[in-house]
Amino acid sequence: MSFFILQERRLHASSEPMRAVRPPSAHAVRAVIVATLRHGDATLDGAARALQISSRTLQRHLGRMGTSHSEILAEVRLSIACRLLARSSRRLSDIAKSLGYANASSFSRAFARLMKIEPVVYRQQHLARNQELARPRGGAGAIDGSG
Repeated sequence: MSFFILQERRLHASSEPMRAVRPPSAHAVRAVIVATLRHGDATLDGAARALQISSRTLQRHLGRMGTSHSEILAEVRLSIACRLLARSSRRLSDIAKSLGYANASSFSRAFARLMKIEPVVYRQQHLARNQELARPRGGAGAIDGSG
């Protein structure tokens, strides 16, 4: 008898019931995608490995949630990009690299497609808004500036 047939019989003869796989929460999936992005392995396989489930199980679970790994990855990347553009002076190429983009150009195209604004313009607008918020207001009681 071949080795594979014996192995298959052992698997089916096992008295242990199949363990139910508890699907991860949306928060857990998102957190794992953030972590895999940080470590440079923002793939479906990398996320599934971190969650200790198969890639196919993760795909099915995300499908039941009405989303996909690529959609969550895009959301996570966009969220991080917005934060970095608004709160740091990091170069676009550094931001692109940290988010797993091949270069600043591909990052800029993706950002502009999703946000309908170029990343440089987004940064300028947030910088101007932050400066406006930091600027001291008029004296006490001065509502319209007329005294």
